[in-house]
Amino acid sequence: MAGKTSPGKAERPSRAVHKQPAPARQKGGKGKQSTTSGSKEGKAQPVLLSGGNPQITKGYGDAPVQAYIAAMPGWKSEVGRRLDALIERAVPGVRKAVKWNSPFYGVEDDLWFLSLHCFTKYVKVTFFRGTSLDPVPPGTSKHPEVRYLDIHEGQLDEARFAAWVKQASKLPGEKM
Repeated sequence: MAGKTSPGKAERPSRAVHKQPAPARQKGGKGKQSTTSGSKEGKAQPVLLSGGNPQITKGYGDAPVQAYIAAMPGWKSEVGRRLDALIERAVPGVRKAVKWNSPFYGVEDDLWFLSLHCFTKYVKVTFFRGTSLDPVPPGTSKHPEVRYLDIHEGQLDEARFAAWVKQASKLPGEKM
């Protein structure tokens, strides 16, 4: 019945519906922050995973490690710079990489003696052969040889850390 309308209702012209394609979905897991948020200078902010650990692309050498350290939030970035400098001083020619969103340090390719990881309230240092260090670092692990050192704000004992790094660098590295 073209042209007829109900009383009080105007006839509407037909409109073709054109659907826009849905925006592409970002890949990523839970706990990630947007990679597109920018600061006032227009630079992209680093992506922080749950606990505040920076998401940095896997890579070998100093550049990815420095990118990780720069992306560490708040006071942890300064701790990261100090740890990196102490490791370089204790082990000249140390090899570096970022794997699994954590910096790794070693003396041979793909054999690592130490790694760092950022958490909400501290920076965790993992000594892969920690039970062989003297004194043994305080944090235990489900892995028999691994020991941890949790560094909270203002609590870095540089002399003890440097001594552990020197000892750890002389032990067989861990393949990761």
